Amino acid sequence: MNTLEKVRFVGKPIVFLLCLVPAALVVTDAFGLTGQLSANPIEDIQDRFGIWAIRFIMITLAVTPLRRLTGWNWLVRFRRMFGLFTFFYALLHFLTWLILDQGLLVSAILEDLTERPFITIGFAALLLLIAMAVTSTNGMRRRMGRSWDRLHYSAYAVGVLGVWHYWWQVKKDTSDAWIYAIILALLLGYRLWWKRRH
Repeated sequence: MNTLEKVRFVGKPIVFLLCLVPAALVVTDAFGLTGQLSANPIEDIQDRFGIWAIRFIMITLAVTPLRRLTGWNWLVRFRRMFGLFTFFYALLHFLTWLILDQGLLVSAILEDLTERPFITIGFAALLLLIAMAVTSTNGMRRRMGRSWDRLHYSAYAVGVLGVWHYWWQVKKDTSDAWIYAIILALLLGYRLWWKRRH
């Protein structure tokens, strides 16, 4: 079995299951099976899904730099999976807010979207993720041509909007937000350096 076959038949299933672990832990915690949520369980669930969405966009953006630095070309085989898991956790974050927090109350939803800028920013990031998820197939890539590349470069915009959304949301303790901002700055800086060099 060559490297690509190992990635496809062994690596991908294992990584896929590992990517589901954070969601599984949230579910088991919500039912009191493996942990205990705080006095505000809805906020806890929402925050955990959102944090994992940010982590996965960072992982997705890190694939290309790591591939170039290490020569491990097989890493690119995981990029789409990581991108789709970014969308998955961002969607769960949004649905938790929409259904559990806002109770699908249209007036409250519109009020939050228009009067709380960090929610507007997060919603913009979700729209970009939806566009990229819908066009993530090989067939869509062939049909869209260069437009596909331009659209999927929006992953960097999603990273910026996600960190910005998180920064405004936490308000007081921004230490984690700083960490994500620094990681994102390094990834963006590497991309700009590579583009200028080549």
